[in-house]
Amino acid sequence: MRLNTDAVQAGVTLPELKLQLKRRIQENLDYGHALTDAELIERIEEEVFALSRHTFLTSGQKHLLVQELFHSFRGLDVLQPLVDDKSITEIMINAHDRIFIEKDGRVLETDIRFESREKLEDAIQAIVGRVNRIVNESSPIVDARLPDGSRVNIVLPPIALQGPAMTIRKFPEHPMTLDDLVERAALTAETAAVLVSWVKAKYNIFISGGTGSGKTTFLNALAQYVPPDERILTIEDSAELQIRGIPNLVSLETRNANTEGKGEITIRDLIRSSLRMRPNRIIVGEVRGAEALDMLQAMNTGHDGSLSTGHSNSVADMLSRLETMVLSGAALPVEVVRKQIASALDLMVHLQRLRDRTRRVTEISEVIGVENGEVVLNPLYRFQETGETPEGRIMGSLVPTGNRLQCTWKLAAAGLAGKAD
Repeated sequence: MRLNTDAVQAGVTLPELKLQLKRRIQENLDYGHALTDAELIERIEEEVFALSRHTFLTSGQKHLLVQELFHSFRGLDVLQPLVDDKSITEIMINAHDRIFIEKDGRVLETDIRFESREKLEDAIQAIVGRVNRIVNESSPIVDARLPDGSRVNIVLPPIALQGPAMTIRKFPEHPMTLDDLVERAALTAETAAVLVSWVKAKYNIFISGGTGSGKTTFLNALAQYVPPDERILTIEDSAELQIRGIPNLVSLETRNANTEGKGEITIRDLIRSSLRMRPNRIIVGEVRGAEALDMLQAMNTGHDGSLSTGHSNSVADMLSRLETMVLSGAALPVEVVRKQIASALDLMVHLQRLRDRTRRVTEISEVIGVENGEVVLNPLYRFQETGETPEGRIMGSLVPTGNRLQCTWKLAAAGLAGKAD
């Protein structure tokens, strides 16, 4: 993925030649004329072929020089090949000269390097500029996205002590379906069919899990089964959901404050605004704070079938976190908050990344009410481990607990009674 650094000309390495060529191209650019991509590639090829007349370069080296020079002008510089590699799921830049990737569930350090810290900062500004966001020392944390939908988190000094840090979470070109997740053993075919019935019957479903457990992927897969005649609003910090087949779809995204500290639009603002837009369902990509109360109230005011996700270690832990989120933005008695949660949420699905790095659904529980001041859960499915293969892959699957779904009236109203209860 990197240019070979063997000396090719009196101790000059290919990266040094690349830098010289880039400077020469920049000096000869006519800034009064905006070059198309094709014109820029042609200009780069001319310089590379001119260089090859007196410096031996293999055809592979010429191709890489052209590719990397183009990416340094129009792409994300040295990151572009990593972004283009479909097998890479995460790119982690800890500093300009320390870049890690996640591939096939394993985290690996690469030999990819930015020329300098300034080049990394240029790439960061190019990313945030495309989505009209700002990141600087006074506002050093920002979420953004790439044109392909990949999610980007950026942290600058003085918050990041070792220099600018950036994490890119990539998503598949074609969103995974529940069938794909069944094929990967994330859940069983039986459970997938039950979940589809619950989505169609407008149960409010909350998906929980740790970082990298696949919450957004799972939410996206479930959302594909929303009936196409409904009006859906999606609300996210950084738009990444890829919902297909729903013509009446509105996607909303938060906005950071400007340099004067004004103009911020939060998830909470968007949820409140969405209630005036006549949605049938609201899908909140992730709740992290006080907006949890607005989400619960939306679910309690006629927006059945809404979906959302949150970070937690278990279903029970997610309920506690939701309480904390609501209380962070409203002075309400805990009992009232628990009643809000119990009346708003129908089902909780928990995802987990197991020790073999596979992502599995490990628990599905029904929220059935409040008893003695506590939210009561009715566990329906739990992951049961049955062993481990010689390669270290965990064997097991979701199995029914024996408990039956207690709230069946939504299934009956949708004409699906007896199919998923």
